[in-house]
Amino acid sequence: MRILFDKNVPVGVRHFLRKHEVRTVVELKWPPKLQNGELLRAAEAEAFDILVTCDQNITYQQNLTRRNLALVVFGSNIWRVVQFYSELIGAKVDTTRPGGYCFIEMPHPAKPVKKSID
Repeated sequence: MRILFDKNVPVGVRHFLRKHEVRTVVELKWPPKLQNGELLRAAEAEAFDILVTCDQNITYQQNLTRRNLALVVFGSNIWRVVQFYSELIGAKVDTTRPGGYCFIEMPHPAKPVKKSID
């Protein structure tokens, strides 16, 4: 599959998707200020199968029906959080189909409790 990473996706995610062709908005030298609708149209015009983004508002701003590409949205764009979801990311990318939508919840790990010295 051809996968496009939005500018807010940590590039390290690429390593989780080695069997796919992954490109980024930056690599393609697309304008950094593309609005979501323009980004979706450009991705479809370039025959991408999936757009991966961390923009959780995209589903509220865009009508995803009749789209030729799937949308995979991450719950975080912080690498130290995202890296723990490699298997889930791979599984969701492999099973999401054109016109589909998948949100991957990525809660931040709990901070360690500091023990006080009495």
